[in-house]
Amino acid sequence: MGGLKPDPMTFILSLVVVLYSVVVSQSLGLAFGAILMEVKQATTLASVTTLVFLIAGGYYIQQIPPFIVWLKYLSYSFYCYKLLLGVQYNENDYYECSEGKFCKAVDFPPIKSMGLDHLWVDVFIMALMLVGYRLLAYFALHGVR
Repeated sequence: MGGLKPDPMTFILSLVVVLYSVVVSQSLGLAFGAILMEVKQATTLASVTTLVFLIAGGYYIQQIPPFIVWLKYLSYSFYCYKLLLGVQYNENDYYECSEGKFCKAVDFPPIKSMGLDHLWVDVFIMALMLVGYRLLAYFALHGVR
């Protein structure tokens, strides 16, 4: 229905990226819970942080104000979105930009603003987030004793 690539490998890679993002966001939630040790405060902080990450990540807004553009690099949703774009599109893909005229997918403004290069770096950064958040949770719980 969304016009995505209908092949099984693309579906499996998309599923892997989404599950990877879920594990990273779960790690952030664990860190918040371990640091605050109070359910209401951790839930509130996690909700606000997730909302800021989604907005700054570039999925909902492409023109982020310059004073908060640095937030996207802290956002796991930025890297997830970029990986999902990399799964669906490559340099050789075209789309029908007007009747009978085809344009390169990498020139489509939302894709161009994210870029389709260095996807392995994004995987590595998300791995660092995953390990970093879990280590933060571990040390926060270790300090409780």
